[in-house]
Amino acid sequence: MLYHVLYALHSTYRFFNVFRYISFRTLLAALMALTISLVLGPVLIRRLTANRIGQPIRTDGPARHQVKAGTPTMGGTLILFSLLLSTLMLADLANPYVWLVLLVTLGFGLIGFVDDYRKYRHGNSAGLRARQKFLAQCGIAAVAGVLLMQVPGFSPTVAMPFFKEVRVDLGWFYLPFAMLVLVGASNAVNLTDGLDGLAIGPVMIAAGTYMIFAYVAGNVKLAEYLQISYVPGAGELCIFCGALAAAGLGFLWFNAYPAQMFMGDVGSLPLGAAIAMVALVTKHEIVLVLVGGIFVVEALSVITQVAYFRWSGGKRIFLMAPIHHHYELKGWPEPQIIVRFWIISIICALLALSTLKLR
Repeated sequence: MLYHVLYALHSTYRFFNVFRYISFRTLLAALMALTISLVLGPVLIRRLTANRIGQPIRTDGPARHQVKAGTPTMGGTLILFSLLLSTLMLADLANPYVWLVLLVTLGFGLIGFVDDYRKYRHGNSAGLRARQKFLAQCGIAAVAGVLLMQVPGFSPTVAMPFFKEVRVDLGWFYLPFAMLVLVGASNAVNLTDGLDGLAIGPVMIAAGTYMIFAYVAGNVKLAEYLQISYVPGAGELCIFCGALAAAGLGFLWFNAYPAQMFMGDVGSLPLGAAIAMVALVTKHEIVLVLVGGIFVVEALSVITQVAYFRWSGGKRIFLMAPIHHHYELKGWPEPQIIVRFWIISIICALLALSTLKLR
């Protein structure tokens, strides 16, 4: 909204011509999101504490987590508010991709909010039933997938990293593929959110990585030079990604060990889905497996643990899943696990960015 108002003045005041540049608006959106989250963070913590909206701790989790019981949760609302307000203010609202990403973020955020609220009302860690949550996620993902495929010029093709000449046209099979990407990424981030700052670090790294992907995919000259799919209008998602990374940074100020506030499902579910939606728009869907390597490993650790437990009649591969709990039980200090997982995320992001040039 602010972009439309200020850029309209460029014919009278030349200074406002700067708002035409995506890079400038991305920087402004990041600064706005960071400022909002840092200013409103203490206010939200006080409100959550006053209303006794604290995190219930699983009884089957690591014993040392019990000291975290009662820590204010639903801090993801801070991220979402900072992200959405900054994007609405500085993105081009005539761009359909902007609205699609906002729709997915809000939709999955609503699911997370209901889940967290039920936990708060019942006073335990049991929120929505797994089937209820999954069906709601699939419903929103299906709507988003259909709307995405209706955008003029959007191609239901999937590009293969490192093999740029290979592009697979899925046709209408792109819809279930998109649903898998959205729901899978959402739940993977949710599973990773088990230690202070563990999930938000890789989320910020992924947002920064996809900010670059969005910029090059939306620039016809860069896309042609790098031999990647050109997606007209995708560059506008740089504003969203920049705001997401900055909102996450502001939240991390309060979520760093020892956390003053947890994001809850209202944060983890929409953040994973938002990054996945950007991946779909920019035609870097497969690379998401690499960008979100930590999320993939966390999700696979749960899947393999459950499958092996059932197949072997009660035996386990890991001491506990997700895998960050395995390292906790092995005696690793929580900050060490967090920082090492961040380092792995940075390495994964750098490898993902290398796909832009490597053929």
